[in-house]
Amino acid sequence: MAFFSSGSRALVEILTGLQSVERPMPVDHTLFEFGSIRYHLQASITDSENIYLSISTPSLSYEASPSSGLPEITLQETRKMYHKFAEIIEPAKEGYTLTLRLNFSGLTRPKDRTKAINQISLLQSVILSSQLKDMLASLGSSGTMKLVYNQRDPFFVSKTPVKISAIFPMRFRDDTDLAIASSFFQELQDLGSTSSFSRAPRCSWSPIPPPELRGEYVHHLTTNGGFVSFDILARHVKGRRAARTAWILLNFQSYVKYHIKCTRSYIQSRMRKRLEIMTEVIDDAKFRGNDESRKKLQVRKRSKRRSIKFARAKKLQKGFKAVIDKIKRLRLRIRVKGLDRFRRHCQCFPVLKLTMAQRKEQKYQKLE
Repeated sequence: MAFFSSGSRALVEILTGLQSVERPMPVDHTLFEFGSIRYHLQASITDSENIYLSISTPSLSYEASPSSGLPEITLQETRKMYHKFAEIIEPAKEGYTLTLRLNFSGLTRPKDRTKAINQISLLQSVILSSQLKDMLASLGSSGTMKLVYNQRDPFFVSKTPVKISAIFPMRFRDDTDLAIASSFFQELQDLGSTSSFSRAPRCSWSPIPPPELRGEYVHHLTTNGGFVSFDILARHVKGRRAARTAWILLNFQSYVKYHIKCTRSYIQSRMRKRLEIMTEVIDDAKFRGNDESRKKLQVRKRSKRRSIKFARAKKLQKGFKAVIDKIKRLRLRIRVKGLDRFRRHCQCFPVLKLTMAQRKEQKYQKLE
């Protein structure tokens, strides 16, 4: 999921931590965001009040030369927004497009420092919005320019004497996402044509390129999700709204794809839940009206339990039998050496044998 907030959380955390420490500490951090935006924070113990912040961000258009640096309108916007606690260092740090020297000593209240740190976190959106306004001004009264914020999803800005239009080629890798997106775009177009949204900027969707993109290269217009375009009014690019408008334009495609993924996940979860409910209903209906089937099922369960118990008893019986056989083998007659020879010698003496009648008549005398 893309991070759609225009402020940098990492910058807020680091700058807040530097303001909350009791003792000054050296700082040398390099941060990367969105793969192409780089920040560098540097502070020393000897100069603890000043913090140097450098930023490197690619240009929105390949037509602009990266060596030319930031346009003058960007520098003016930066000075205007951060003049109370920041100063632009020229030239910028090597490898970066802009370097600021931050000094929060003039802001005595914690509330003011927190507000200043939040404004610093918006530095990227300020630069991008100023670049966008500079490009729109360079188009003159009419023209079309290709903008690249995400390498996979470029978009176009078209300017006419009447209006400014943003055109987004939509590309989806999954067929399911494509089906959901097509339905979403058609519904969006139908709602935009109603009277309830008459005051909103016009939004349209078309499976073919709009007339504003005539003359563009074919590989720039290759798409499977069609083209979404909406108008940008003059009030959207004036004052503080310009930064927010630029950020919305740059993240529109990512936001749409995020919305499609969430919709797909929601649909799949509802389908799984519905399937479970229907399965339970079918099972209940199968045995509710047929008592014989229910009884047969119960008999099968009982017989299965009995067979399991019988198998266990048989296994225990085999175990007991093996133990008994082992005990019997241990109880064999013990042979004493020379006992057989003693028995043979005793056979030579006559032994008086009494009958049963004689045994009964024989009495024992009590010894006194």
